[in-house]
Amino acid sequence: MSAEVIEETPRPARLMTLPGVYAPQHDTHLLREAVDREDIGPGTEVLDLGTGSGALALHAAQRGARVTAVDVARRAVMTARLNALILRRRITVQRSDLLSALPGRSYDLVICNPPYVPSPFGGLPGHGAARAWDAGYDGRAVLDRVCDAAPAALRPGGRLLMVHSGLCDGEATLRRLSGAGLLAEVTGRAQVPLGPVLRSRLRWLREQGLVNGRATTEELVVIRAERL
Repeated sequence: MSAEVIEETPRPARLMTLPGVYAPQHDTHLLREAVDREDIGPGTEVLDLGTGSGALALHAAQRGARVTAVDVARRAVMTARLNALILRRRITVQRSDLLSALPGRSYDLVICNPPYVPSPFGGLPGHGAARAWDAGYDGRAVLDRVCDAAPAALRPGGRLLMVHSGLCDGEATLRRLSGAGLLAEVTGRAQVPLGPVLRSRLRWLREQGLVNGRATTEELVVIRAERL
């Protein structure tokens, strides 16, 4: 699939975000397109991991799915609940570190837009507002946890849809998901302008060999994995 440059990022009507909560951006739009390619309707049970504003959870609910949305940040949980009220969509929103508050639950579709930005500030995910994007030196601090947790969250035939930057090594994600017993592939790509966070740490990214000196864009990838 050829790369596509997205010039604008559509946002759901009337969607709001509290301070410190990740607002829908290019990656949200790309993952929403991937969700629209799936067979979703009444009776489909969907889990949105790291829901942020609730944009993707609400989109799945609009298509008739029964949706559970979780986030580790209290403000994100509050934001998703407020947006559900504003848009009059019924979703279940609760605070959880990935699957920690959902023992034994499994779903037909798991959606995830995790923190994935490589960070020079330490090997652990960020704190405060940065928790929504910082993900350790290689950007995989949360990604790898999602890959490892996905099989337990998926019913037979269930699917995982996840988006992240090409800076985090999409091939590593495919290998990890395949090693966990899932059939994984890249189903979407897009070249998007570097955002303010990446621009602010371009020098460090160059020193790490993650971007070249003339980079003005990054590649986003959508990974689809299925439990056979």
